[in-house]
Amino acid sequence: MTSAGRRIGALSGYWSHARRLTEDEVTVVEIIARHAAHALSTAWDEAQLGVALSGRKLIGRAEGVLMERYCVDADRAYEVLRRFSQDHHIKLRDVAAHLIHTRELPTTDSST
Repeated sequence: MTSAGRRIGALSGYWSHARRLTEDEVTVVEIIARHAAHALSTAWDEAQLGVALSGRKLIGRAEGVLMERYCVDADRAYEVLRRFSQDHHIKLRDVAAHLIHTRELPTTDSST
């Protein structure tokens, strides 16, 4: 099954004995596969949107911590998080989560 040019799954059918599908059966299976692909793609896109929105909310909270602590604006707070993430090869979402939970940027010391 494909959706928007990407392969998202396969549809398999099994019978108790070997047989060939009729043209009508092949048509029905193709229709079912298209509907299933669309449903899966939509569900996946909605899940990804939820993850993105959740991550953005987390980053916004971390920005607030930095803004309050260091009296910087939102753009500067985001830049601090982004740069720390890039410089230390840590996902931005993970930097934000750590900052929210500990009120400190993650340690880069490999012993911890």
